[in-house]
Amino acid sequence: MDNLELLKNRRSVRAFSSQEISRQTLEMIIDAARFAPTARNVQPWQFIIIQNKQTLSKLSIIAENGRFLNQAAACITVFCQDTKYYLEDGAAATCNILLAATALGIASCWIAGDRKPYCAEVADLLKVPLGFKLISLVALGYPLDQNVFRPAEKIAGEKLIHWEKF
Repeated sequence: MDNLELLKNRRSVRAFSSQEISRQTLEMIIDAARFAPTARNVQPWQFIIIQNKQTLSKLSIIAENGRFLNQAAACITVFCQDTKYYLEDGAAATCNILLAATALGIASCWIAGDRKPYCAEVADLLKVPLGFKLISLVALGYPLDQNVFRPAEKIAGEKLIHWEKF
């Protein structure tokens, strides 16, 4: 799949098979994340990979929009140092995680972090030092539906594009 096709075929998936994801594959995903754009090349991110089923279950209870985390093979949490552009940098890294997972045939779903009421509890559970902000939790797993990687219905481009002025 070429890069533009990859962008169009990435989907948010919340139903995963029980197949585990190898450590090598997870490290490849993080390697892609660390090449995300970052303001002033600060690279404020830290990534925590969770595969422990008990921890995934606890996260599924803590994160209200992530109830399906207990079915995921893994979760990558993106934390950033509290810098001027932490949110933009962390969001870019999260996008790279989603795209790298798709390229490797792994389904994913971005679960919001920043400013959610559960951020402190997630940080506490994962023993994150002070000064870091939760940007995202990314559920990962092999999809139950192998045909999941296909373009989603989207608003037509001509309804979204404006030239020179709105």
